[in-house]
Amino acid sequence: MEPMEPMEPTEHTEPAEHTEPTEHTEDTGLTAPAAQAWPVVPVVSLATQQPMRASRPWHSLVPVALAVAGLLFAMSFQTAAGTDFRSERGLPGLVQSADADLTAASARLAELQAEVDALTAAQAPGNNRLENLTTESLYLAPVAGARAVAGPTVTVVLDDSPFTLSALPESVRVDDLVVHQQDVQAVVNALWRGGAEAMMIQDQRVVATTAVRCVGNTLMLQGRVYSPPFTIKAIGDHEALVGALDDDEQIAIYRQWVDVVGLGYDVSVADSEVLPAFVGSVAMVYANVAR
Repeated sequence: MEPMEPMEPTEHTEPAEHTEPTEHTEDTGLTAPAAQAWPVVPVVSLATQQPMRASRPWHSLVPVALAVAGLLFAMSFQTAAGTDFRSERGLPGLVQSADADLTAASARLAELQAEVDALTAAQAPGNNRLENLTTESLYLAPVAGARAVAGPTVTVVLDDSPFTLSALPESVRVDDLVVHQQDVQAVVNALWRGGAEAMMIQDQRVVATTAVRCVGNTLMLQGRVYSPPFTIKAIGDHEALVGALDDDEQIAIYRQWVDVVGLGYDVSVADSEVLPAFVGSVAMVYANVAR
């Protein structure tokens, strides 16, 4: 293979600015390549370009979501009925406000009941039917709790422990330091077994529809909320009532915890006290199936 002769150097020239490429005609001994046809790329303005319309199923769900949100807003408005769901007082404040309203309503009910009794007594003379009904109601009223009664009483006070977990053995739990529903119920049942003729929990007379319910360490009684200490008072024979408390197995277990964690348990007697009449509603309230 013969070696190629070196090519003569050509003069270096600066490329012209912004000139269209022209066909090279200088004879260099080489054949110029044919002009290459580059593809033409159209220039598209972003202002006029239309987006691609891909198929997205969630587009059809947007109206449904908006309709559901509107329905929820409407239901919330109707349920609120002008009340503030996010009151600054919080749940305890709402409970206290409702309890105050109930106390005022109970006092008003007592006033109205006194007026009814006065009107009934004024109309009773000369009306045999009304006299008989009045006599029967007066006989049943103390038993039903509709009239105030007086007599010798035994009072039991239950209270939470004043200690904290750090001051007690590791095996003690928080629940062991508070009075529970079964503790209050045990005292009530023991006093009934001991022959109690009338009873009162806190400031309310116990009647046939009274239910002892606790939420946490608070007592709910006839729609009102009470914090410990819890006071149970019963009219009856002192010896029989105290003996019933001492013989009750549930109370015996509670008294063991009194010694271990310091729960409150105090029993006292009085020669005579007055238990007020029940002023709440005795109507049965129950849920109905919506139809």
